[in-house]
Amino acid sequence: MKIALQEGLLPGDSLDEKLDFAESLEIEGLEVSGWSKPYERVKELEKALKGRRITFASVCGQSTFDFLDPDPAKRRASIEESKRNLDVCAHFGAVGQIVVPIFGGPRLPDLSPYFDVIELEKQIFVEITKELAAYAADRKTLVLLEPLNRYEQHLLRRQDDGVEIIKRAGDPPGVKLLSDFFHMHIEETSTPDAFRRAGKYVGHVHMADNTRQQPGTGDIDWRAGLGALKEVGFTGYLAYECGIAGERKAALKQSVEFIRRIIKGL
Repeated sequence: MKIALQEGLLPGDSLDEKLDFAESLEIEGLEVSGWSKPYERVKELEKALKGRRITFASVCGQSTFDFLDPDPAKRRASIEESKRNLDVCAHFGAVGQIVVPIFGGPRLPDLSPYFDVIELEKQIFVEITKELAAYAADRKTLVLLEPLNRYEQHLLRRQDDGVEIIKRAGDPPGVKLLSDFFHMHIEETSTPDAFRRAGKYVGHVHMADNTRQQPGTGDIDWRAGLGALKEVGFTGYLAYECGIAGERKAALKQSVEFIRRIIKGL
């Protein structure tokens, strides 16, 4: 397993300074935020990463999350935005783009008794997943579906919910799960068991403690969770997506060393 840090977590006034710090910790991957015009940053990122050990690992999200909006034009705009971010992932050989289908409650109407709103959302999102997975697979990258906790999203809350969508989409090769320790700590009765059930579907991992601060500052059992990931054969990135408690450089250094000691002891 490899460690990645999000660009926004890294101290420094420039991308070069941020990457210098990341490499001082021997970080393997960089995760960047998704955006509406991702092609605009390609040259900047190419220049900053050239000759470095750290690689472009993943894109987290995008500027719109209208995949399940009642307006077909908004749905299409979010799908096309995702494709642009997947192009950038493919360009850099990244794992993929993290996609959240919706934030908050449902926007679609309840069509009971024909379809309740959740089933309608699932049917639409299955078709979107098919389209994006095919696009990603053609470019040798992944769409990474992220379940969130109940306070942020209603549809995909547990790992099983994400696996259900993937299976209903036909289990295509271009899609896997983004599994987030923080959200799992809220929604799963056992994070290690959830990893074991999800198994091969785990494509990328986010790390934050139960406080949503850096790993090691709360009460998540990191040894148990990372041990379960090792059991299922996960060798990908563990990307920090969290707040930072304490002075940033010292706190990140301490947390990364903490996680590395656990991985080494598994």
